[in-house]
Amino acid sequence: MSDVGEPGAGTWSSLSGSAADVVQARDISGGVHFHQAERPSAQVPRQLPVDVRGFVNRVVELERLDRWLADEAEADAGTVAVIAGTAGVGKTALAVRWAHRARDRFPDGQLYVNLRGYDPGAPLTADDALDHFLRALEVPASRIPADVQARAGLYRSLVADKRILVVLDNAATVGQVRPLLPGAAGCLVLVTSRSRLPGLVAREGARRVAVEMLSDTESVALLREVTADYRTADDPGELAELARLCARLPLALRVAAERAAGRPGMPLADLIQDLRDESSLWDALSTEDDDEADAVRAVFAWSYRALSPDAARAFRLLGLHPGAEFSLDAAAALTDSTPRDTRRLLDTLAGAHLLEDMGSRRYQFHDLMRAYAADQAHQEESPDEQRAALRRVLEWYLRTSVAAVDAIGFGGRAFPLSVGPFGDDIPQTGVIDHRDAVQWYERERGNLMAATRTAAEAGLDRIAWQIPAVLMEINGSRDPLGGWLEADRIALDAARRSGDRRGEAVIHWSLGVRHRLGQHLRDAKDHYEAARVLFDGLGDPLGVAYALNGLGLTSMRDRRLREARGEFERALTIAQDQEARFLVAVLLRNLGCVDDDLGHLDEAERELRQAIATYRELGEETEESFCLPELAEVLIEQRRPAEARDSLDRALAQAHAHDNALVEGLALLRQGRLELAEGSPEDALTSSQHAAVLLHQFGYQGYEAEAWHVTGEAYRQLGRLDDAAGFFRRSAEVHRECGDRWHLAVTLDSLATTLGLLGKPDHARQAWREAQPLLTDVDDPRAARLRARVEQRLSSG
Repeated sequence: MSDVGEPGAGTWSSLSGSAADVVQARDISGGVHFHQAERPSAQVPRQLPVDVRGFVNRVVELERLDRWLADEAEADAGTVAVIAGTAGVGKTALAVRWAHRARDRFPDGQLYVNLRGYDPGAPLTADDALDHFLRALEVPASRIPADVQARAGLYRSLVADKRILVVLDNAATVGQVRPLLPGAAGCLVLVTSRSRLPGLVAREGARRVAVEMLSDTESVALLREVTADYRTADDPGELAELARLCARLPLALRVAAERAAGRPGMPLADLIQDLRDESSLWDALSTEDDDEADAVRAVFAWSYRALSPDAARAFRLLGLHPGAEFSLDAAAALTDSTPRDTRRLLDTLAGAHLLEDMGSRRYQFHDLMRAYAADQAHQEESPDEQRAALRRVLEWYLRTSVAAVDAIGFGGRAFPLSVGPFGDDIPQTGVIDHRDAVQWYERERGNLMAATRTAAEAGLDRIAWQIPAVLMEINGSRDPLGGWLEADRIALDAARRSGDRRGEAVIHWSLGVRHRLGQHLRDAKDHYEAARVLFDGLGDPLGVAYALNGLGLTSMRDRRLREARGEFERALTIAQDQEARFLVAVLLRNLGCVDDDLGHLDEAERELRQAIATYRELGEETEESFCLPELAEVLIEQRRPAEARDSLDRALAQAHAHDNALVEGLALLRQGRLELAEGSPEDALTSSQHAAVLLHQFGYQGYEAEAWHVTGEAYRQLGRLDDAAGFFRRSAEVHRECGDRWHLAVTLDSLATTLGLLGKPDHARQAWREAQPLLTDVDDPRAARLRARVEQRLSSG
């Protein structure tokens, strides 16, 4: 039976999406064939950044990349090129310029991600980058697998047989890159890195394009290109001296050129003397033997000191932002300015080439510039002002998180939180409706996780635990199971440090849900029990009931059915006393599931029908749709196929109406079992394999394995015993990995029976011997019957 009934995590079990892969058993003698369903024309991803203004030369490097593309034999093999060079040398500019020139050769799209391998903050992981690409390829967030290998597999499947250009910017290690390689003919990957990434060259056969510092002539040309509209009479010798002071690095040259363009009446010789003085200061202060780095820092300082006091303050405070990119509103909170004044300051910084305007009211630093800005904040702002600035932006993220959850309509059904009050210096949020809230969350997901970590590091523990607590329902509906696991762990430590026992209880419960759905049952039990004890100490009976429900679900998945039933009954008594009707419905549903597993079919039917009726009265159609397949399973066991079919038809209709692929997958799993009971194994193959595809996309491995078990049973009914054994083995392997003893024992019994029919008694006995100890401490009636069967088979051999 399903065990996804948990209030407050309801959206984690009501993930939306639609099936794209279908299975057809056209010719059973020839096997089951996967086919791609007709889908509306997908939007082609066009993720390249805006082309660089004032790009000069790099003729040789561009020609090498053109030859790389022209070699169709290598392109069809899935080619990788690494653009390598020192910081600030123009690797990204070269990659973006060439990608724009070549984009017509990639009609299926261009993917881009900044891996931030050298950023002062945490680099982007391959896991996060795959999430970014899958969303760009129109995979609903709720269907992105939790496991990085599963994500990589889905990504490669989606780009197979397509012509896509993938740009991986600022990679620090081969480990960041390898999971992002398509491995498909026709796809090309362009990597930029300060490292030469020899592993990619050796193993993947990547080509390396080295980017050196510009020549004197090229450097002067870049300076003239940027300043052409403002300065026309500068002496070539002086321009060459300015280029030398910038170490002929494009990043520094652009900053210097913007400074010169902003002062058209100031002689270039005076500007050069200012920069020379700044360079001398850096030489005196620096202890590193890195002329290029010193030159870049000197140019940054030269431009920074020319800013107005307000702009300089904004620049350094922005270096404290938790993430590398940020919105206008976040910047306003950080700098304690109005949005209008903040935009003016940001425009000034972007105009000085100290900040990049990404459009849509969003901005980002180059990693070197971000490090410099943060360094200036630490030097020039007092610890109190740094902490105050961080508090403002972090409270802005918290305040907007509350508004987003309210706009989406979750409202913290399980655990209403008292968040705030917020000070007058925290700007009001612009999130006003569901669409705004979803878009805001999608844009800010990475910053919200970073904000949690930053708040904890800064000792702002209340904010550190409240951001994940507020967002637990929205991220449960839009992210894979493990996406926020680390943030929840940080939140738990923060709640403990702050002495907020309710916060600690809520985060324990959230971690219990994540671990249970991820099949880490021991961890789930520990977190649920900790939540129960804390809620009990706080005098919060509903909190106790939620924790007991989680304990029951965990016990149920571990086949401790009588223990699970006791926990559900205790929780139900509390919920009824508190008149919490939604929780009552959830608990009735879970009692129905456990009674079904105990063989108490009449009680199970009654409880499930009561749950469905309550959900309907409350207008909870999604929860009703999850309950209907469970009722169908009871009806199948009661040999009432027509009623079971009606229940499944209703569930599938609701799933299709609400584009809910998880309900569809769970209903198709039960439909496959019904079709087996009706003697229609061909239909069961279609239903079970379609279910497996959907459940795999949600990362629900246990249910996927149950679908493969149904597939095995269908093949056995068709007399295709080798195929049946293969699917039983596949199912058993997943249950083994998940630590699901009961379902593993059931599957091993089916495998052993099939191996016996294949005339392989020794292999059959091996499977039964593995199953036997799995059943020793399981005492429900079904387990007892299976244990007796296994022991009889072993004793009779």
